[in-house]
Amino acid sequence: MAEQTEESRQPEFFSLQVSAASRFYLDLSPPARTPLAVVSGGCEHCSPDYRVSRSTFPFFGMEFVARGRGALRLARRSYQLGPGTIFTYAKGVAHNITTDPDEPLVKYFVDFAGRRAAALMQQLELGPGRILQTSAPGQVVSLFDDLIREGSHHTPFTGRLAACLVEYLLLKIAETAIPYGSAITAAFATYRRCREHIDAHWQDLHNLQEIAEACHIDPAYLCRLFQRFDHQGPYHCLLRLRMNHAARLLQGMGASVKQVAGELGFSDPFHFSRVFKRTMGASPSQFVRLGAV
Repeated sequence: MAEQTEESRQPEFFSLQVSAASRFYLDLSPPARTPLAVVSGGCEHCSPDYRVSRSTFPFFGMEFVARGRGALRLARRSYQLGPGTIFTYAKGVAHNITTDPDEPLVKYFVDFAGRRAAALMQQLELGPGRILQTSAPGQVVSLFDDLIREGSHHTPFTGRLAACLVEYLLLKIAETAIPYGSAITAAFATYRRCREHIDAHWQDLHNLQEIAEACHIDPAYLCRLFQRFDHQGPYHCLLRLRMNHAARLLQGMGASVKQVAGELGFSDPFHFSRVFKRTMGASPSQFVRLGAV
């Protein structure tokens, strides 16, 4: 009997039309009563001739385009694929994926099964046949990379860790979901520019007006952009970044509330404490005690 190669042992639904790939697979026949079981996942750099055509699929499948361009036929409808696009499929959902040979797709995928998986996807409006985009592609890439790393370890905890990461991934995608086609609009580009500016310069910003002026945009329009593409307002986004920094100072450096308040530009430590509690769910003193337990 001929010895099986690593390539021949891989699931037959893994495409060979890739120039590079980082993929893993676990139990290809998970027990029917399993709440949520990850079957496989990975990242594929598609070859210029990449093409997948399936009339059905035995598991829940979700794919995320990180780079490149392509075309998708999903549940009898056609779409253009580009960075930030996410789509799902399962048994009975036909799908055809092709890459643009001049800009080959780089895409992540995960396949999973289980009763909790089905309920979670429906609850989060990510059921099979759905296509959408994310306003936080970097976070989605990071979670997929975590999933690939844990799925490749093969320890007694691999299956459970992978299941937890997939649930986290689904929740993050639902939290950052925007309608398909939004990511190519001028409004979304403006939102991303403003969000990236807040993330990079939160130490120099203190209120909504300063954010708007730094981004050269009207404050009311800035709020509308965040209402459309985010789950928090621009000031709340800034506040959480500042309070996260305060939490690190309180726990990591043992600084006093007065010192931290001063560093963040609060002249009144009591006002800082109220803002911290409203944002973090605990007062600075409670937060320090919790960290010391």
